[in-house]
Amino acid sequence: MRVLVIDDSTLFRKVVRDVIHGIDGFEVVGVAGNGRIAIEKVRDLRPDLITLDVEMPELDGLGVLRELRSMTDPPGVIMVSGTTSSNAVKTTEALELGAFDFILKPSGNSLSENTAALRQNLEPKLAGYASARRQRKPAVELVTQPPIRFCPADRRPPQVCLIGVSTGGPAALAKLLPEISSDFPLPIVIVQHMPELFTRKLADSLDPLCSLKVCELQDGMLVRPGKIYIAPGGKQTRIESGMPFPVFKVNDDPPEKHCKPSVDYLFRSASKVYRGRALGVILTGMGDDGLEGCRLLVDAGASIVAQDEASSVVYGMPKCVVNAGLASSVVPLRKMADTIESFVGGKVPC
Repeated sequence: MRVLVIDDSTLFRKVVRDVIHGIDGFEVVGVAGNGRIAIEKVRDLRPDLITLDVEMPELDGLGVLRELRSMTDPPGVIMVSGTTSSNAVKTTEALELGAFDFILKPSGNSLSENTAALRQNLEPKLAGYASARRQRKPAVELVTQPPIRFCPADRRPPQVCLIGVSTGGPAALAKLLPEISSDFPLPIVIVQHMPELFTRKLADSLDPLCSLKVCELQDGMLVRPGKIYIAPGGKQTRIESGMPFPVFKVNDDPPEKHCKPSVDYLFRSASKVYRGRALGVILTGMGDDGLEGCRLLVDAGASIVAQDEASSVVYGMPKCVVNAGLASSVVPLRKMADTIESFVGGKVPC
């Protein structure tokens, strides 16, 4: 897979290039030091994938992304971001504009330490993109599934909607959440795999789009109906019983499946508090975080909805849940809001 490295730092360009050269199946075909040169090289070299710095002179990463959107068959994009508030805002916007994923620039004490950290973070993103590209579906669905018929459920309606999502999540959430009606009666709790600071910027970007209030949750906050909560990056979030509402507990427990926040961690706690009165939703993402949490929810009597392969950026997390036989319904992203509201209304697929 042909990769173009774009960064205004000569040293960092070399580090990224050397790291990619050491990963089987990937070849660096060029480098660029600013956005204008990058666009020219994209047209000349036709790379499959680019690593794109957020902050650059002349044309920044967001400007490059917007130019790429006007091209036929543009390359995939992995953003390379610093950890400042400004970088978090721009990276979140880049993901909503269609960037595949992002990595943080390492900030270790030595070049060798930073190189090792970069490879550890970048290699799975490259592999994820290559896998997603191999299984990419055509833009037009050639085979359409019959509409799902819903029947009244014997079980009681859920009291919480839990969403787990990773790669492709910001764009998916920006499509899904604005379609949730203003009278939605449940709390919606989301685990999006992102580092600290980035989840707050994601909540800030989604809030103006939605009828319901969107916020990054905090330790001790009540799980109130009719609100959308995003678990903070770099922490673990669980739900505990409380009166009159359950309460969020945020802590520094270790990662699970390399994830912090972890979908499994949240879902596991919710299975104890809500038992069968929960609806789990698994959206696009790499890996299998959420699989064990969904199993616990289903064992308690809850239902699970999974995003389908055609509309997923990466069909990893939903695929694991579907293959395990845990999904009550598998739907494209464009039907997800209606499906969620049908389950909340006390209906399940016939």
